[in-house]
Amino acid sequence: MVSLAIAPSPRPLRLVRHSFALAKRSLIKTWRTPEALIDVTLQPVLFLVLFVYIFGGAISGNTHDYLQFLLPGILAQTIATGCISIGVNLNTDMEKGIFDRFRSLPIPRAAPLLGAVLGDIVRYVIVTAVTVGFGYILGFRVTTNFFEALAGCALAVLFALCLSWMPVFVGMKVRTPGAVQGMMFALILPLSFASSVFVSPTTLPGWMQAFVKVNPLTHLVGAMRGLFLGTPIGNHIWWTLAWCAGFVVVFMPLALRAYRKKV
Repeated sequence: MVSLAIAPSPRPLRLVRHSFALAKRSLIKTWRTPEALIDVTLQPVLFLVLFVYIFGGAISGNTHDYLQFLLPGILAQTIATGCISIGVNLNTDMEKGIFDRFRSLPIPRAAPLLGAVLGDIVRYVIVTAVTVGFGYILGFRVTTNFFEALAGCALAVLFALCLSWMPVFVGMKVRTPGAVQGMMFALILPLSFASSVFVSPTTLPGWMQAFVKVNPLTHLVGAMRGLFLGTPIGNHIWWTLAWCAGFVVVFMPLALRAYRKKV
């Protein structure tokens, strides 16, 4: 009698398959708790209204010109702060013992983290669509073409996807969800305001301009303004892609190592 054994899937394929299965779990969880999407739906709307109509006249002379300048910056800021929730959620899952259940399953150790990151893509697409869509209601207009605008949106989503490994790492290291949120806001807010998000860097003090020029959000905003509005792009796209690679190369191994120590 010849016995037939079913060969297990190669390890990379198992990792991909299980990661997508856990990403589906993350999406179902988000669907059942829609209030968790407030930071990527309501927040960009509030920021656009507040900054355009309170500061637009003082900074640009009129609200329409400032809206054109501001919208790519608000998208960059909101998509960066939107990454914080993944670290908070993972830390909460650790506290509840959900990852102990994952440990008992025959899945690769990295799959829960990769699945959580992949599942958050939907959040980044939502915040991009809400920001650009509401901006159009207020009067924002893309002055390039559809494909360049789509490339700008895709670049923002890619940046958020890569940046999210930072809060994932923090979520694996600190003890409470509140600590994750506090630590990440302390990191993201200086990047948001010491950048070209709200004002031109030339209006800032000289010592701050040196930081603004290397700020990853400055490069992301510069790339999106070029793709949305046709302003000079320079090397902003390449620097943004370099920062994306840097976030993954540095924080992904650190997050996976911290996760393995936890479980």
